[in-house]
Amino acid sequence: MKIRRALISVSNKEGVVEFAKGLASMGVEILSTGGTAKALKEAGIPVKDVADFTGFPEMLDGRVKTLHPKIHGGLLARRDDPSHMAQMKQHGLEPIDLVAVNLYPFESAAAKSNCSFEEAIENIDIGGPAMLRSSAKNFEHVTVIADPHDYSKVMEELRNNDGSVSRKTRLALAKKVFLHTARYDGVISTYLESRTEEADRVRFPSIATLQFEKVEDLRYGENPHQQAAFYREFHLAEPSVSTAKQLHGKAMSFNNFLDANAGLELVKELDETAAVIIKHNNPCGVATGETLLEAYLKAKATDPVSAFGGVIAFNRPVDEETAAEVAKMFVEIVIAPGFERSAIEIFKKKKDLRLLDTGTILKGAWDRRGGMDMKRVVGGLILQDRDLGRIEDVRKLKVVTKRKPTDEEYDAMAFAWIVCKHVKSNAIVYARPDRTIGIGAGQMSRVDSVKIAAMKAQSPLAGTVMASDAFFPFRDGLDETAKAGVTAVIQPGGSIKDDEVIRAADEHGMAMVLTGMRHFRH
Repeated sequence: MKIRRALISVSNKEGVVEFAKGLASMGVEILSTGGTAKALKEAGIPVKDVADFTGFPEMLDGRVKTLHPKIHGGLLARRDDPSHMAQMKQHGLEPIDLVAVNLYPFESAAAKSNCSFEEAIENIDIGGPAMLRSSAKNFEHVTVIADPHDYSKVMEELRNNDGSVSRKTRLALAKKVFLHTARYDGVISTYLESRTEEADRVRFPSIATLQFEKVEDLRYGENPHQQAAFYREFHLAEPSVSTAKQLHGKAMSFNNFLDANAGLELVKELDETAAVIIKHNNPCGVATGETLLEAYLKAKATDPVSAFGGVIAFNRPVDEETAAEVAKMFVEIVIAPGFERSAIEIFKKKKDLRLLDTGTILKGAWDRRGGMDMKRVVGGLILQDRDLGRIEDVRKLKVVTKRKPTDEEYDAMAFAWIVCKHVKSNAIVYARPDRTIGIGAGQMSRVDSVKIAAMKAQSPLAGTVMASDAFFPFRDGLDETAKAGVTAVIQPGGSIKDDEVIRAADEHGMAMVLTGMRHFRH
C-alpha cells in the first residue's frame, strides 16, 4: 500500500516542513489548508489547496474547509472493496493515503486569563477531529498522524518499505488518535461545564470524564501478583508526587507512590521547617524545628523502630548535615523541595535510595489547591472533594470545659490536629507544639487507638495534648488518656454522649476544644 497522496493540516507546525519535504521527495502529492499550506509553499514544497481538490471554497470564516465527500470519501473508502472503489470512480473521488492533522489549541487558548467565551468556542476544532476519526477508522488503508513526534517514525518506515507503512504502525497510530480525540472532547466538555450559569452548575456531572496520561509501568502493584502502572493528571501545577523529579535511586513502586504522597501532603500543611516520616501510609513521626536536622531528629524520636525503612518528607531543601544523618538509617525515599549538591552526593552512596525533588513549595499557597479525591469500588467509583479543611486559628474554637487551654496547649493542639488529619481512622495523636509523641492509627475502636498511641510513645506523655480525628463515643478514651497525664484535647465533637465526655475531661482537669470538623481517612 504505497502512499501516493497525503493531507497535512496542523496547528502545531513542529517538524511539519521537514516531514512534508520527505513526502514530496518520494513523489507524494500533498493537500493542505490555510496556514499549513502557506508554510509549506514558502518552504518550496509543492502543495495543492484542499479547496482546489474539492472544488469548493473555504467558508463560514474557515469553519468549513475539509467537511466534504471528496475528503471523507478519500479517507473512508476501503481499497479492497470493489463496490467502494466503483463508487469512488463514479463520483470522481480519489484516495487519500496519509493524514497528518493536529487540532486547534483549545486547551491552551481557554486557559488564558483574557480568553473570552466566544474565543474559546472558535478554538473548538470540527474538521480536524472528523478527519482524524475517519482516517483512524480506516487504518487498514490510511496512515494517520496526530502527534508530531511520530513524523520521524513514519518517515523511517516509508524510506525502508518502498513508500508504505506497516499495519502494526497504522493500528498503533489509530489507537493514539482516538485517545487524542477523546481527551480533546473531554477538555471541551469540562470547560463548558465550568462556564455554566452558577444556578445550573453541577458539582458532579452525570458522566465523569477522567483523563490521565501514562507515565510508566510499575514492576508490580500493591503485591507482586498484581500488575500496575502510574498515571498523572494533565497540567498539574501544584507540587506533588506526580510532578516530582526523581534524581536518584531505583524505580518507584506502587507502595512508594502512596507513601511519598502521604508524606508530602502532610508536610505541605506545615509552615515551619518540618520533617515527616511515613510507614505504610501513616505518619510514625512528625516534627518542626529551627533547622531541618532538628526537625528530622525529633520526628525520628517519636518511633525510631517504625522509622526504619520509611519514607521521609521535608518542606525545605535538604542540606548536607541533614542528609548525613538520614543516610545513617535505611530509608526508601526522601522527598523534598530541592537538595543541596553535597546532600545528593551523600545520598548517591545508597544506590537504591529514591530522591524526589518536588520543586518549590510556596508558603501560603493552600487556597490554590483543588481537584478531586477518587476511590474505586468494584464496578464503581466514588468522587469527592479533596479534604482541604483547615482550622486557621485554634484559639477561636469553642472551649467546652471549665479550664481553657494554655498558650502552649493551643500551639500543640494546632500541630496535633494537622497531623491527625493524615492518620488512618480511627486516629489518635499525642503531641507537643513541635513534635508528635505517640500515634495510634487504623483501629476499629477509638479507645484502642488511644492505648496504642500511648504504648508507642518513647518519651513521657505528661503535659501533652491529644487530637482525635472524630468524636469520642464514650468517656473511656478520656479516662484512658488521663492515666498518661494528657492535659488537653482537640476533637470534632458531635457525639450523643458529648456531655459525658466533657464531664470526664473536667473531672481530670483537662481542657477541651471542639473543631466541628471531622477528618476520617479510610
